[in-house]
Amino acid sequence: MINEELQQWYQHTDALVNELLEDGTNDEVYHTIEHHFASENFELLEKAAITAFKLGLEIEDPEEAELENGVKVFAFDIVTEQMLNVELLRDETKKMFALAQQCKVDYDGWGTYFEE
Repeated sequence: MINEELQQWYQHTDALVNELLEDGTNDEVYHTIEHHFASENFELLEKAAITAFKLGLEIEDPEEAELENGVKVFAFDIVTEQMLNVELLRDETKKMFALAQQCKVDYDGWGTYFEE
């Protein structure tokens, strides 16, 4: 059985890929995919970044942000290059979601940019 939250990220993946394709993004080139991770606890986030780095993943520098409710969080992105293929991106999302759960941080989905 698939975790309910992971199922929501699959739906996000499907919708985002479809929206990009409908808008005319170039589906024949690799897209920069940014997977977002966050935590109120910097030490947990740092451990997640180190774990991802040891797995050979490209890590962006952590940043501090303040949410609308005033809570401070720390965040970083894992960056990959992928074709806009729903199955590939679902698989990558599943791996990122599992990494976040293993490290006890929040997975906050992924985003990309429109490609000409």
